[in-house]
Amino acid sequence: MAIPTDALADSVDLDFTEVEEHWNVYQLSDGTKLKVKLIVRGVKRLKQFEPDGTPVYLINSMNVVRAIDIPADVKAKPKKSSMPPV
Repeated sequence: MAIPTDALADSVDLDFTEVEEHWNVYQLSDGTKLKVKLIVRGVKRLKQFEPDGTPVYLINSMNVVRAIDIPADVKAKPKKSSMPPV
């Protein structure tokens, strides 16, 4: 569904509470595991509706990604930090 440029003008900001947030875990072919989580930062309900009457929501989100169990042969050699220690 295409969202018109003026759709945000009539949108409603909604408060929300996290009920569940889970990590999705993916095994990559190089042996690395990726953990990925979608974090919702904001929700707006537009004044638009799907054909079945469901309201359209605009979600502001970010992805958090962590690489774990990285095989040694995949890692690069550590580099010296350019910042002096504190």
